[in-house]
Amino acid sequence: MALTVAVQMDPIQSIRIAGDTTFALLLEAQARGHTLLHYTPERLSMRDGRVTARAEPLRVQDVEGAHASLGEPERIDLASVDVVLMRQDPPFDLAYITATHLLERIHPATLVVNNPFEVRNAPEKLFVTHFPELMPPTLISRDKPEIEAFRAEHGSVVMKPLHGHGGAAVLRVTPEDPNFGSIFDLFAQTFREPWVIQRFLPKISEGDKRIILVDGEPLGAVNRVPARNDIRSNMVRGGTGGATELSAREREICAVIGPELRRRGLILVGIDVIDGNLTEINVTSPTGIRAIKRLGGPDLAVAVWDAIEAKVTKPQTA
Repeated sequence: MALTVAVQMDPIQSIRIAGDTTFALLLEAQARGHTLLHYTPERLSMRDGRVTARAEPLRVQDVEGAHASLGEPERIDLASVDVVLMRQDPPFDLAYITATHLLERIHPATLVVNNPFEVRNAPEKLFVTHFPELMPPTLISRDKPEIEAFRAEHGSVVMKPLHGHGGAAVLRVTPEDPNFGSIFDLFAQTFREPWVIQRFLPKISEGDKRIILVDGEPLGAVNRVPARNDIRSNMVRGGTGGATELSAREREICAVIGPELRRRGLILVGIDVIDGNLTEINVTSPTGIRAIKRLGGPDLAVAVWDAIEAKVTKPQTA
């Protein structure tokens, strides 16, 4: 089955391939004989209901700095391709939301991964609240008395922007923290939407487990341990990844959420679990595939493409 695959992503020349999940997906797609096209989100257009992108033919190789070869750009009708990988990084802002509206026009006749309707309706820090029994105590608010009451009940908390990413602006606030007023003012001036306030989980020092689910099934994980004197485990923030296995509690979490992920057409999902507590369900551009393979785990790009190929509905030529 030879497919034509368009990838909507940040400029491929600027990525760091050693940890880039999108690049892993492209390597596997090329190895299977699929034709690759590359475009960035600002080159996505719609005219008279027809969704197009100015895309370049793409070849990839696993060589840092010489990892991508691009041909001449050409206007492509995205209804004519088999698969679109929506893989640009957040922020999950109005530009991101608009892209989901455009790609929704071609899905599922052209399979968009992940389903753009569900990406739009499942922001990672809100979607997770559908499963409160799996989470630490969590408040979504920008109301100061409400936040102060939550702190009084739970002590140390973590505050983070509702649509943040990559560990940016994730702060621990202690019960008697004299900086709380300043932090509140800073968040109020910076973010228009509510914020996430969660009970602080001390065992973050032992790691924040990123678990990759493919079509609802947990297939691999990496344990991300924060750098000393930091609570953020994101590897872009200095966290280090280690090999890991899933605990019984983590398998229980995956068993609860897996059917809903499949129902929504969320093929590639990364969840974050700290000390048996589900904290995020990442559906926009989840990462972790290359780290899992590097640490001796399976190459999950294979499983992702097996799932994608099984869902392609267009007739294919041999």
